[in-house]
Amino acid sequence: MADAQTIEIMQGILARHAKQEGPLLPILHSVQAEYGFIPADVVQIIADHLNITRAEVHGVISFYHDFRDAPAGKHVIKICRAEACQSVGANALSDRALEKLGVEWGGTTTNGAVTIEAVYCLGLCACAPAAMVDGKVIGRVDGAKLDKLLAEAGA
Repeated sequence: MADAQTIEIMQGILARHAKQEGPLLPILHSVQAEYGFIPADVVQIIADHLNITRAEVHGVISFYHDFRDAPAGKHVIKICRAEACQSVGANALSDRALEKLGVEWGGTTTNGAVTIEAVYCLGLCACAPAAMVDGKVIGRVDGAKLDKLLAEAGA
């Protein structure tokens, strides 16, 4: 059950999207921009407002990788898992990152410093393997560069 402050915030978000056709994705983006993730207690509010089921809202949240149901770490590191990056070592790089962080894909380190996510193309194929740290794309990531990125992120 949402508290009064959450209900007030949601009323504002829903009002901003009231005249849009197909507003679910824009609403979810606004919620995530507000909270940094999609809190469980707002799913029913959205469903009721749009006259859809809670399962339909959850289905959209779980389908799109950019939506989170829990807060991300202070730093978000995304490693490209597309074929071009895989062909030049992204799988080994990914395994190394997951092992160093002690988490699975989508996980956040216990100290809350880093969330690691898989992406399937950063548009930097010519400089593969690629990663993104807090929205900044980085090419030609090797083991040493990955270790430096993780250390700078506090992992």
